[in-house]
Amino acid sequence: MTEHEAVDHPLLGILTAAAAGRFPPVDGAVEVMPPDQAGTWAVVELTGHAYVLGDVDPTHLAARGADGFGRSAHPDVLRFLAGPDGWIGCHDAVLVRRAGPTGEEPLPVRTDLDHHARVRRARNHRREVTVGGDDAGLAVVGRGLVGRIEMSVELFDRSSAGAGNGRRLILASLAAMPRGEWCFAQVSPGNAASLRAFLACGFVPIAAEVLVRPEWAGGDDAELV
Repeated sequence: MTEHEAVDHPLLGILTAAAAGRFPPVDGAVEVMPPDQAGTWAVVELTGHAYVLGDVDPTHLAARGADGFGRSAHPDVLRFLAGPDGWIGCHDAVLVRRAGPTGEEPLPVRTDLDHHARVRRARNHRREVTVGGDDAGLAVVGRGLVGRIEMSVELFDRSSAGAGNGRRLILASLAAMPRGEWCFAQVSPGNAASLRAFLACGFVPIAAEVLVRPEWAGGDDAELV
Protein backbone atom coordinates (compact mmCIF):
# COMPACT_ATOMS: atom_id res chain seq x y z
CA MET A 1 0.00 0.00 0.00
CA THR A 2 1.41 3.41 -0.96
CA GLU A 3 1.18 6.54 1.13
CA HIS A 4 -1.68 7.85 -1.03
CA GLU A 5 -3.60 4.56 -0.69
CA ALA A 6 -3.43 4.60 3.10
CA VAL A 7 -6.14 7.25 3.44
CA ASP A 8 -9.03 8.54 1.37
CA HIS A 9 -8.00 11.34 -0.95
CA PRO A 10 -9.54 14.66 0.18
CA LEU A 11 -10.95 15.32 -3.29
CA LEU A 12 -13.21 12.28 -3.01
CA GLY A 13 -15.17 13.88 -0.17
CA ILE A 14 -15.40 17.14 -2.11
CA LEU A 15 -16.80 15.39 -5.18
CA THR A 16 -19.33 13.32 -3.23
CA ALA A 17 -20.43 16.45 -1.37
CA ALA A 18 -20.91 18.21 -4.71
CA ALA A 19 -22.88 15.21 -5.95
CA ALA A 20 -25.20 15.76 -2.99
CA GLY A 21 -25.49 19.48 -3.82
CA ARG A 22 -22.87 20.88 -1.42
CA PHE A 23 -20.28 22.80 -3.43
CA PRO A 24 -17.08 24.60 -2.40
CA PRO A 25 -17.10 28.39 -2.14
CA VAL A 26 -17.29 30.42 -5.34
CA ASP A 27 -14.15 32.39 -4.59
CA GLY A 28 -11.91 31.88 -7.61
CA ALA A 29 -9.39 29.94 -5.56
CA VAL A 30 -7.17 27.07 -6.70
CA GLU A 31 -6.24 24.38 -4.17
CA VAL A 32 -3.25 22.11 -4.76
CA MET A 33 -3.58 18.52 -3.55
CA PRO A 34 -1.31 15.48 -3.87
CA PRO A 35 -1.77 13.04 -6.76
CA ASP A 36 -4.32 10.32 -6.09
CA GLN A 37 -3.70 6.71 -5.02
CA ALA A 38 -2.50 5.76 -8.50
CA GLY A 39 -0.28 8.83 -8.83
CA THR A 40 -2.70 10.57 -11.21
CA TRP A 41 -2.31 14.29 -11.80
CA ALA A 42 -5.45 16.24 -12.72
CA VAL A 43 -7.18 19.59 -12.88
CA VAL A 44 -10.73 19.47 -11.50
CA GLU A 45 -12.95 22.54 -11.84
CA LEU A 46 -16.16 23.20 -9.94
CA THR A 47 -18.15 26.44 -10.05
CA GLY A 48 -15.71 29.21 -9.11
CA HIS A 49 -13.25 26.86 -7.41
CA ALA A 50 -10.58 24.52 -8.78
CA TYR A 51 -8.31 21.73 -7.57
CA VAL A 52 -4.97 20.69 -9.01
CA LEU A 53 -3.69 17.23 -8.13
CA GLY A 54 0.07 17.19 -8.55
CA ASP A 55 3.42 17.87 -6.95
CA VAL A 56 3.49 21.53 -7.89
CA ASP A 57 4.11 24.84 -6.12
CA PRO A 58 0.88 26.93 -5.89
CA THR A 59 2.84 30.11 -6.55
CA HIS A 60 4.03 28.69 -9.88
CA LEU A 61 0.42 27.95 -10.84
CA ALA A 62 -0.65 31.46 -9.90
CA ALA A 63 2.20 32.92 -11.93
CA ARG A 64 0.76 31.19 -15.00
CA GLY A 65 -2.69 32.64 -14.40
CA ALA A 66 -4.46 29.63 -12.88
CA ASP A 67 -7.68 30.51 -11.06
CA GLY A 68 -10.99 28.96 -10.08
CA PHE A 69 -12.91 30.63 -12.89
CA GLY A 70 -11.71 28.44 -15.75
CA ARG A 71 -8.06 29.32 -16.20
CA SER A 72 -6.74 26.30 -14.28
CA ALA A 73 -7.48 24.28 -17.42
CA HIS A 74 -5.94 26.87 -19.75
CA PRO A 75 -3.56 25.22 -22.24
CA ASP A 76 -0.59 27.13 -20.82
CA VAL A 77 -1.30 25.81 -17.32
CA LEU A 78 -1.84 22.24 -18.52
CA ARG A 79 1.41 22.29 -20.49
CA PHE A 80 3.23 23.61 -17.45
CA LEU A 81 1.89 20.65 -15.42
CA ALA A 82 2.63 18.04 -18.08
CA GLY A 83 5.95 19.39 -19.29
CA PRO A 84 6.93 19.74 -22.97
CA ASP A 85 6.47 16.04 -23.75
CA GLY A 86 3.87 15.01 -21.16
CA TRP A 87 0.37 13.76 -21.91
CA ILE A 88 -2.76 15.93 -21.49
CA GLY A 89 -6.18 14.29 -21.58
CA CYS A 90 -9.50 15.58 -22.83
CA HIS A 91 -11.35 18.39 -21.08
CA ASP A 92 -14.40 16.43 -19.90
CA ALA A 93 -17.63 17.25 -18.15
CA VAL A 94 -18.06 15.23 -14.94
CA LEU A 95 -21.55 13.87 -14.28
CA VAL A 96 -22.88 11.81 -11.38
CA ARG A 97 -25.91 9.94 -10.05
CA ARG A 98 -26.61 7.26 -7.48
CA ALA A 99 -26.80 3.63 -8.53
CA GLY A 100 -29.70 1.31 -7.86
CA PRO A 101 -32.63 -0.41 -9.55
CA THR A 102 -33.46 1.19 -12.89
CA GLY A 103 -35.89 -1.28 -14.46
CA GLU A 104 -33.12 -2.75 -16.63
CA GLU A 105 -31.49 -6.13 -16.11
CA PRO A 106 -27.72 -6.06 -15.45
CA LEU A 107 -25.58 -6.67 -18.53
CA PRO A 108 -23.87 -10.03 -19.07
CA VAL A 109 -20.23 -9.97 -18.01
CA ARG A 110 -17.96 -9.94 -21.06
CA THR A 111 -14.51 -11.52 -20.87
CA ASP A 112 -13.95 -11.42 -24.62
CA LEU A 113 -13.50 -7.65 -25.01
CA ASP A 114 -10.05 -7.10 -23.51
CA HIS A 115 -8.79 -6.01 -26.93
CA HIS A 116 -11.37 -3.24 -27.24
CA ALA A 117 -9.88 0.28 -27.08
CA ARG A 118 -12.45 1.43 -24.53
CA VAL A 119 -11.51 -1.45 -22.20
CA ARG A 120 -7.77 -0.91 -22.65
CA ARG A 121 -8.09 2.78 -21.81
CA ALA A 122 -10.21 2.02 -18.76
CA ARG A 123 -7.66 -0.44 -17.42
CA ASN A 124 -4.94 2.14 -17.88
CA HIS A 125 -6.81 4.73 -15.78
CA ARG A 126 -8.84 2.53 -13.42
CA ARG A 127 -8.65 -0.49 -11.16
CA GLU A 128 -11.20 -3.18 -10.30
CA VAL A 129 -12.49 -2.87 -13.87
CA THR A 130 -15.51 -4.93 -14.96
CA VAL A 131 -16.91 -5.10 -18.47
CA GLY A 132 -20.51 -5.84 -19.40
CA GLY A 133 -22.16 -5.79 -22.77
CA ASP A 134 -24.52 -7.21 -25.35
CA ASP A 135 -24.91 -7.08 -29.11
CA ALA A 136 -25.36 -3.30 -29.06
CA GLY A 137 -22.36 -2.20 -27.03
CA LEU A 138 -20.38 -2.37 -23.84
CA ALA A 139 -20.17 -0.67 -20.47
CA VAL A 140 -17.03 -0.42 -18.39
CA VAL A 141 -17.07 0.24 -14.65
CA GLY A 142 -14.07 0.67 -12.37
CA ARG A 143 -12.42 2.77 -9.69
CA GLY A 144 -10.79 5.81 -11.25
CA LEU A 145 -9.65 9.22 -10.06
CA VAL A 146 -9.37 9.38 -6.22
CA GLY A 147 -11.00 5.94 -6.00
CA ARG A 148 -14.44 6.97 -7.21
CA ILE A 149 -16.64 4.59 -9.23
CA GLU A 150 -16.57 5.57 -12.92
CA MET A 151 -18.62 4.35 -15.87
CA SER A 152 -18.11 4.61 -19.62
CA VAL A 153 -20.17 3.13 -22.44
CA GLU A 154 -19.66 2.63 -26.14
CA LEU A 155 -21.87 1.40 -28.96
CA PHE A 156 -20.37 -1.09 -31.39
CA ASP A 157 -22.23 0.61 -34.26
CA ARG A 158 -21.96 4.35 -33.69
CA SER A 159 -24.48 5.02 -36.44
CA SER A 160 -27.11 3.57 -34.10
CA ALA A 161 -26.77 6.49 -31.67
CA GLY A 162 -30.17 7.90 -30.82
CA ALA A 163 -31.94 4.54 -30.82
CA GLY A 164 -31.87 4.29 -27.02
CA ASN A 165 -29.11 1.69 -26.75
CA GLY A 166 -26.74 4.02 -24.94
CA ARG A 167 -29.33 4.82 -22.29
CA ARG A 168 -30.11 1.13 -21.87
CA LEU A 169 -26.43 0.28 -21.35
CA ILE A 170 -26.09 3.04 -18.75
CA LEU A 171 -29.21 2.00 -16.83
CA ALA A 172 -28.27 -1.68 -16.93
CA SER A 173 -24.84 -0.87 -15.46
CA LEU A 174 -26.36 1.23 -12.69
CA ALA A 175 -28.69 -1.62 -11.81
CA ALA A 176 -25.71 -3.92 -11.19
CA MET A 177 -24.05 -1.57 -8.67
CA PRO A 178 -24.74 -1.38 -4.94
CA ARG A 179 -27.82 0.74 -4.26
CA GLY A 180 -26.89 4.31 -3.34
CA GLU A 181 -23.33 4.18 -4.68
CA TRP A 182 -22.27 7.41 -6.39
CA CYS A 183 -21.34 6.68 -10.01
CA PHE A 184 -19.34 9.22 -12.02
CA ALA A 185 -19.04 9.61 -15.78
CA GLN A 186 -16.64 11.81 -17.76
CA VAL A 187 -18.03 12.96 -21.10
CA SER A 188 -16.52 15.20 -23.74
CA PRO A 189 -18.87 18.21 -24.08
CA GLY A 190 -18.72 17.81 -27.85
CA ASN A 191 -20.04 14.25 -27.65
CA ALA A 192 -23.65 15.40 -27.65
CA ALA A 193 -25.11 11.90 -28.07
CA SER A 194 -23.29 10.55 -25.01
CA LEU A 195 -23.99 13.67 -22.98
CA ARG A 196 -27.71 13.48 -23.76
CA ALA A 197 -27.78 9.78 -22.89
CA PHE A 198 -26.27 10.31 -19.45
CA LEU A 199 -28.49 13.31 -18.74
CA ALA A 200 -31.57 11.31 -19.79
CA CYS A 201 -30.54 8.61 -17.30
CA GLY A 202 -30.54 11.04 -14.39
CA PHE A 203 -26.88 12.04 -14.28
CA VAL A 204 -26.21 15.68 -13.40
CA PRO A 205 -23.09 17.75 -14.16
CA ILE A 206 -21.00 18.84 -11.18
CA ALA A 207 -17.53 19.62 -12.56
CA ALA A 208 -15.06 19.52 -15.43
CA GLU A 209 -11.66 17.90 -15.39
CA VAL A 210 -8.49 17.12 -17.30
CA LEU A 211 -6.16 14.23 -16.46
CA VAL A 212 -2.45 14.92 -16.90
CA ARG A 213 0.60 12.69 -17.00
CA PRO A 214 3.87 14.56 -16.56
CA GLU A 215 6.59 13.75 -19.06
CA TRP A 216 8.76 12.06 -16.44
CA ALA A 217 6.01 9.50 -15.66
CA GLY A 218 6.59 7.59 -18.93
CA GLY A 219 4.16 5.00 -20.30
CA ASP A 220 2.22 4.41 -23.53
CA ASP A 221 0.22 7.48 -24.51
CA ALA A 222 -1.69 5.49 -27.11
CA GLU A 223 -3.61 3.75 -24.32
CA LEU A 224 -4.62 7.10 -22.78
CA VAL A 225 -6.20 8.93 -25.71
